Amino acid sequence: MPKNTQTNLDPRSPLVLDTRELPRRPGAMRTVDRVVKAPADLGLELIGVPEGADLRLDLRLESVSEGVLVSGTVDVPVSGECGRCLRPIDDSVVVNIQELYAYEHSTTDETTDEDEIGRLQGDLIDLEPAVRDAVVLELPTNPVCRADCPGLCPDCGGLLDDLPADHNHEQVDPRWAALSQLNPEGD
Repeated sequence: MPKNTQTNLDPRSPLVLDTRELPRRPGAMRTVDRVVKAPADLGLELIGVPEGADLRLDLRLESVSEGVLVSGTVDVPVSGECGRCLRPIDDSVVVNIQELYAYEHSTTDETTDEDEIGRLQGDLIDLEPAVRDAVVLELPTNPVCRADCPGLCPDCGGLLDDLPADHNHEQVDPRWAALSQLNPEGD
């Protein structure tokens, strides 16, 4: 039987669910609808959920023979910057979660690795890892403010949206610079 290396959960923590009111017989169900504050570092380099932002949880807890199945949606605000033009991005993302949390001393102790499946600690479920995984996997690694964002001019760094259509930077290869002196009119 695997060792329990988890720390004690704080039942007052916003992403810890208490299952005492959920009967431990298969088919029993209860819903959870709450708004909690986002934990720190929930996101990627260019986009993420601001710490302390409101996360809306709309969940269903169902008793199954091996534990509690938590399923539902998490609605999160995201902010960051466009990977092409560096403009700010403010949006929201709705992610689906579905995670089984096994009862202590259930047959999943013998049939799964300790980190393969979530575990109840007494009557408590730590939802933060499942929420974190679902949200981070849903976020784009290279976010854009809009699909057709042209980005920045690679030479001057100006926003291509704000520059005239004929904007360019004529660069003469230094190896050929002497030839441009032969025909100064460019004909």
